[in-house]
Amino acid sequence: MSAFTGTLNAQQREAATHIHGPLLILAGAGTGKTRVLTARISYMVNEGIDPKNILSVTFTNKAATEMRERVKGMVRDGLGKKVVLGTFHAFCARLLREFASHVGYKNNFVIYSQGEQESLLKKVSQGLLLKDETFDPSTALSRISKAKNDGSSLGDPEKSLDAAVMQKYMDEMRGLNVMDFDDLLVLGVRLLEDHADVRAIVQSRHHYVMVDEFQDTNSLQMRLLRALVPAPYNVCVVGDDDQSIYGWRGAEITNITEFENFFPNPHVVKLEENYRSTTPILHTANSLIKNNAGRRPKSLWSRNNGSDPVRLIATQDEKEESDMIAKEVETAHFSNKQALEEFAVLFRTNDQSRVLEQAFRQRKIPYRVVGARSFFDRREVKDILCYLSVLHNPHDDISLLRVLNTPTRGIGSATAELARERSMEKHHSVWVALCDEDFLRQIPEKARNSIRTFTRLISKFSGPANTNGTQLVQMTEALILEVGYMEHLKKAAKEPEDFAGWENGIKELLKSIAGYEERNRADGLGGFLDEISLNDEREEKDDIEKKKGVCLITLHASKGLEFPIVYLPGIEQGILPHKRSFDEGRVDEERRLFYVGITRAKQKLTISYTRTRVKWGQKQTSMPSLFLKELDRKYVEELDYTRHMNETVTQEENTNFFAGLRAMMTEQ
Repeated sequence: MSAFTGTLNAQQREAATHIHGPLLILAGAGTGKTRVLTARISYMVNEGIDPKNILSVTFTNKAATEMRERVKGMVRDGLGKKVVLGTFHAFCARLLREFASHVGYKNNFVIYSQGEQESLLKKVSQGLLLKDETFDPSTALSRISKAKNDGSSLGDPEKSLDAAVMQKYMDEMRGLNVMDFDDLLVLGVRLLEDHADVRAIVQSRHHYVMVDEFQDTNSLQMRLLRALVPAPYNVCVVGDDDQSIYGWRGAEITNITEFENFFPNPHVVKLEENYRSTTPILHTANSLIKNNAGRRPKSLWSRNNGSDPVRLIATQDEKEESDMIAKEVETAHFSNKQALEEFAVLFRTNDQSRVLEQAFRQRKIPYRVVGARSFFDRREVKDILCYLSVLHNPHDDISLLRVLNTPTRGIGSATAELARERSMEKHHSVWVALCDEDFLRQIPEKARNSIRTFTRLISKFSGPANTNGTQLVQMTEALILEVGYMEHLKKAAKEPEDFAGWENGIKELLKSIAGYEERNRADGLGGFLDEISLNDEREEKDDIEKKKGVCLITLHASKGLEFPIVYLPGIEQGILPHKRSFDEGRVDEERRLFYVGITRAKQKLTISYTRTRVKWGQKQTSMPSLFLKELDRKYVEELDYTRHMNETVTQEENTNFFAGLRAMMTEQ
């Protein structure tokens, strides 16, 4: 027994030392799978297997980098560096560089980013669009990506715009010697399946193959794996069907639930001892997930009994729910000195973030939004905020340039660039350039008139905007009307739902302004903009470690993370499970998503739901999620927060009343 495997529990050791033939490691949440994978590679090298013959594949660069560092530190004599570690895409890219000619490419092909793909799609669509047709490259890219991964068709290029765009796009890519991320997988699979000589070479290199996060693999990745691994099938996959939450983007849960159909007679090891969470949290999670049919049975347990039950809290509405969370975080942080980074709020839909953000801003609690756009970064919200910022300070160049031609008013990008160059040359703001008659004389009459109309508009509204006592909501509504912003959104909408969503965003922003005015009218527009800017950090959303404060994160983005204290708000019908999941037959996946949320918590877990919630601008009755009925109540404490707060207030009023009465009697 090596020093590494000696530190593992019995099931982990079994997984790390079973080397030959197919192996399925069912690694429950928090059961130490990365440690097992690293120990397994170390054990294989110690057993005399050449590290060059070991291939370990995962999904993200971050996971691959972490694994690489662990293996280097654990495997003797620097041999860890020779293990082939990387993502599916990186592995395929290396193969295609070597054998590009087999799939009709030169080996110096370029891999396009999403932005470059969208630019190319815009270009190829121009000759295909009819006069009044609109084209969204981002949507087209999603459809093309899905078709490539599914191996499906978008239809007849003679009859379907999507199909015609896809065909022209792929022809153009090949002509430019360019691939996109989907091509790496598609062509990598084609290379191994269609070319026996190449397949033999690749199989001779990789005698032992390992795949992490196996529940996230799609059908294309399974085909790649089967082409890589011949009999006697020295393949080890690690995953958890209970955490398969990406079916909507192509992940095939059957890859793990029906593993025997792909690789016969696998050895199966279950990792069930959890090193993350307490018994109450795990017992509650187990009681939920056992309701999914067709899963591989497993039951997480922990040696940590914990001291806190799981809390299930009913609140009146989303505002009370968010206030409750913010208040508890505030107390724990300022009174008990608990670090804000220990708290996480996990939500199902991006729409839930607005009221949560507001509650934290109001209490001046720093937070970070991960895996979702901040409400205040949404296109329609950002546009209006930029208008308000320009009214407050017209020398804010970034905000000014965003709204200069939004909605379109005849000020093209060339004119905007001239104004920006003039401002740099004269060392003043773009606003000063736009108001400079000498500059205006240098541009065409149409653009000149448009700029004068724009500057008059800003001057007209900036006076009231910076005057104490101005009703900010009314002023903002008047501004939106005058610039024709809602008509602009209607024209931009591809579907009625797009406009409804944007319109709702504007309504929610106006509600935010109204809420601010109720709390703090004295500081005016400047105070509101300051409040919005609080903690509005601009780092990459997916790098959680760069940001400080309470973590606001979508349930999907939370997978793989853990936090001492977790809140799961909005556990209601239509939110979780999401209303679409019933039509799409994905209720089981929504249950797994809830399970993932529960198992992120290390010490304390609070689940909450509301009685009413505003949807599409209307207050509607909410129903608790059907999943809540499935939770075993053994370790669950239920609380009606609204009633609790009313009773608390009543007690305070009674105490104050009797104290006043005693004081009066004492005075007499």
